[in-house]
Amino acid sequence: MNEQQKQSLYDNAKRWVLEAGEHIRTKMHQPLVIETKSNPDDLVTEMDQDTEKFFAEKIRESYPDHKVLGEEGFGDDVKDLDGVTWIVDPIDGTMNFVHQKQNFAISVGIFKDGIGEIGFIYDVMKDCLYHAKRNEGAYKNDQLLPALANSIPLEEAIIGLNSTWAVPNKKVDENGIHRLIRKVRGTRSYGSAALEFAYIAEGIMDSYITMRLAPWDIAAGIVLVHEVGGKVTKANGEPINMLDKQSILASNASIHKEISMNYISFK
Repeated sequence: MNEQQKQSLYDNAKRWVLEAGEHIRTKMHQPLVIETKSNPDDLVTEMDQDTEKFFAEKIRESYPDHKVLGEEGFGDDVKDLDGVTWIVDPIDGTMNFVHQKQNFAISVGIFKDGIGEIGFIYDVMKDCLYHAKRNEGAYKNDQLLPALANSIPLEEAIIGLNSTWAVPNKKVDENGIHRLIRKVRGTRSYGSAALEFAYIAEGIMDSYITMRLAPWDIAAGIVLVHEVGGKVTKANGEPINMLDKQSILASNASIHKEISMNYISFK
C-alpha cells in the first residue's frame, strides 16, 4: 500500500464513519428493536446491524478485494489477515446506546497483512473523531495528540476497569485486581472499549484492563494507542491475536509491565 492508496483509503473511511454517525444521530430517538445475543446483557439493535451493513456494502463496492471482519454478521469469514482487512464495530457500547443515548462509538480499524494502518473511533453524540494513520500520529478532531508521558507512577494512574473483574469469577484472580485498585489513584468504567482506548491515546486515562474483547472492540484503538507510544497486549503481556477474543491490557508504556506482571493472574 503506497502513500497515495493509504490516503485514499483513509479519506473514504473517514467519510463513511461520519456519514454513519450522522445517520445514527438522526434516528436516535426513534423506537428500537432490541435483541440479545450471548447473554441478557449482550444487546444488539437494528441500528448496529444497519450500520455494519452500510460499511460492508461501501467497502465491497469500492474495494472488492478487501475483507470485512464485523460483529453483526455482515462481514466475511475471515481466517487470516493477509491483504487488507477492515475490522468494524458499528456501535461499540450498545448498552450505553440503548440506555443512555450517549457514550458509544463507531470503531473502524484497517489492517494490512496483520498490521494496523488506519484507525477511527467516532464518539457519535459528541461529534468527536479520534483518528490515526500508522507512523503519522493520532488526532482528536484536528488536534494532534502528544506522545504519552515517559514515566507515570502507578499510584497516580487512572485505569479503566469493569467491576466484573473485581468480584469472584472464573477467569481471573480478583485479589490481584483488588490490590491494583488500592494502588492506583482511581478507576473508571465507560462501557465502550473503543472510547477507553481513545481516552488512553488522549492521555486522560492511563490504562484499560478487561478479560474478554473481540477484534472489532480493539482494532482501531490499537492503532491510536500505538501512535502515541502506548502499549497493547493480552492482559498477561503476551502478543494479541487479532482473530480471537482475549484479555486485553492497553496502557501508558511506563506502567504496562508492572500491571501485567504484578496484578493480573488467571485461574
